[in-house]
Amino acid sequence: MTAGVREQPRGADSPRPRPGTRLRLVGWLTAVAVLAGVGYRLWLLVNAAPPTNSDEATMGLAALHIARGEGFPVWFYGQQYMGTLEAYLAAPVFALAGGPSLLGLRLPTLALYLLFLLLSWRLTLRLTGDRWFGLLVVALLALGSDRVVKNQLIAGGGYPEMNAAGVALAVLAVDLAAGRPGWRLARWAAWGFLAGLMLWVDPLVLPYVVTTGAVLVGFCRRELWGAAGALLGAAAVLGAAPLLLHSLLNGRNPLHAVLAASGANATAGWADRLHGGLLLGPSLGMGFCAPGRCDTWQLWWALALPLLLALGAATAWRALRRPTTEAGPTSPADAASPADLASPAGPALPAGPASLVDPADAGHPVLVAPRVAAAIRLALVLATVVTLGAYTVSSSAGLTPVESSRYLSCLLISLPALLWPVWTVARRGPRPSATGRRGLGRTLARPVALALLAATLGTAAQATWRSAQTAPATRAAEARHAELVTTLRQLGVREVRAGYWTCNRLTFASAEQVVCAVVDDALRPGFDRYPPYRREVDGASAPAWVAPAGSPLGNALDERQRANPGALDLVTIDGWRIYLPR
Repeated sequence: MTAGVREQPRGADSPRPRPGTRLRLVGWLTAVAVLAGVGYRLWLLVNAAPPTNSDEATMGLAALHIARGEGFPVWFYGQQYMGTLEAYLAAPVFALAGGPSLLGLRLPTLALYLLFLLLSWRLTLRLTGDRWFGLLVVALLALGSDRVVKNQLIAGGGYPEMNAAGVALAVLAVDLAAGRPGWRLARWAAWGFLAGLMLWVDPLVLPYVVTTGAVLVGFCRRELWGAAGALLGAAAVLGAAPLLLHSLLNGRNPLHAVLAASGANATAGWADRLHGGLLLGPSLGMGFCAPGRCDTWQLWWALALPLLLALGAATAWRALRRPTTEAGPTSPADAASPADLASPAGPALPAGPASLVDPADAGHPVLVAPRVAAAIRLALVLATVVTLGAYTVSSSAGLTPVESSRYLSCLLISLPALLWPVWTVARRGPRPSATGRRGLGRTLARPVALALLAATLGTAAQATWRSAQTAPATRAAEARHAELVTTLRQLGVREVRAGYWTCNRLTFASAEQVVCAVVDDALRPGFDRYPPYRREVDGASAPAWVAPAGSPLGNALDERQRANPGALDLVTIDGWRIYLPR
């Protein structure tokens, strides 16, 4: 009998569980969690949730131009940073569907979410070998608060693909550092290509590129001096080719634009930055808050996060520093014990430090060498710290903390590393001290760990429920916008002037049958991301005006109408006002 495992008495008629029964159970539960996460998001998409905006429509217009062969933009229209990968992914959908749609624009982002979910499960098994912990991670990632689903589903530039790419980089780094045989050059090329691609798409994921890259350097220095290093470098250049070519041809430095967008040219007090970056940011960005705000009790996660970071770093560092001959997957703080692996998560695993179980062997957890797993966990923790630090020192954290919390979307990549120490204590309790005694702290550790996991699931579930409740209102708002597009077509209106958050959304929804130029609330020209629309509207004889009912722009147009009663004809529909020049 395995030491430390108490054998349960069995009666003569007691059926013995079939081998692999629990393994099949956790597999089915994991599959259900994956389907639930995808199904919930598909339901949101069918209900036009989360609500779209003109920035997402700008990406949709880029996809429409690519599908028609009218242009192949490198950057998000109107700026010199944030690559248009989402537009290139959506363009084939538009071509096959015969035209643009919000659902067609978001189907690729839904696929990226599914990829992120599956890769996170795979990474968790690689690092821990514990399928029940993998189920917990998948269940948490299947939930989705308002901020989380916006990051995952809205094709606004960068966010949906960053998490999938970040986890893929970690999985590839695990396989390469552990010496996994077969397709090694292909894995090196894939890692380099993804790293370069993310440099073009959005640099927010760079902390994960750097830390997982450091693991590769630490474990594979000799291999990198050969063909693997050359292939990685060439693949990275290929992935970043749009950025590099555009910068060389135009003599522009995209780093300057990124710094300006992060708030480097603005000012915010340190009290506001610390509040937005370390208190509001983690709770909002990781999915524990109601739509658009955080209740006070929901901020508990921001207080627990420093403790989780410290525990994750300490346990990973201890496992990493342990001599190789002593490193085996038996420490509760580092990996699942052989007895636990044998019972609820599958048969026992070979405990050698250089072992790597083939995932094709479905009867065994996919656990790599403990030192490699510890290094990747430490890399994920450090990437979290760097991401939080970079966000906190930016002015965005102090000026717009609620909306700018999207910059922390990558923190979900680190979830397995953050929760693993808590899970091991909750499942088996802390190890006794050297004297074999348990003090009060060790006695309370397991209940505290269980409470923390339960609070994490409960808070995320409550935030998900609050987000789902907003779907009917979002669907109704989208229906009103569709009525606006239909009305403009019936009136024969081709050119309009409207506010920034109306213009490109209107143009995309009409498949460019209506083109729009931006004006501010004082009726002056505003910021047009796609200048050809401005030129067309300025060349029109009598463009119309469109404003949301009750908006400052609508009030300004009402004032003009009162000052000159014969200048404009007013057409009103639910939520919108259309002003037609005579």
